[in-house]
Amino acid sequence: MIKEFKNKERTIKIDHDKCNGSGDCVEQCPVGVYELKDGKSYATNIEKCVDCCLCVQACPTEAIEHSSC
Repeated sequence: MIKEFKNKERTIKIDHDKCNGSGDCVEQCPVGVYELKDGKSYATNIEKCVDCCLCVQACPTEAIEHSSC
């Protein structure tokens, strides 16, 4: 199941079938875009995103797709 988070500038998609809940995206994001809920990642603060792409690079299962990366 793919969860999609959008605002005017970007779209972040997280494939919850691939997400293993490691929290690497949460730890690597410098502005706190991500949080874990029920063992899966959610981009709950997408408005804070600075398009650094560290979340995409950090994800060990390649579950995150970011429109700016």
